[in-house]
Amino acid sequence: MKVTDLPKHWEKQKEPVERTHDYNLRLPLEDAARVAALAELYPDRSESDILNDMIGAALDDLVRQSPLKDRLEGKDKTGK
Repeated sequence: MKVTDLPKHWEKQKEPVERTHDYNLRLPLEDAARVAALAELYPDRSESDILNDMIGAALDDLVRQSPLKDRLEGKDKTGK
């Protein structure tokens, strides 16, 4: 999925997704406010959902478009 496709994705019904790894993420205040605003625009999505989707879409973009493609697309979801 592309980052630009996320608003349409967020308008659809939320589907359960298994989360298998936790990260502690520190954002600049301005970015945190943007994430909070997105969560307000899409009340069915939490800030964590928004961040998960954004990171996933960014990783998809990297796999599709960068010299890292071969290194990233061979990894499974556990990073092995």
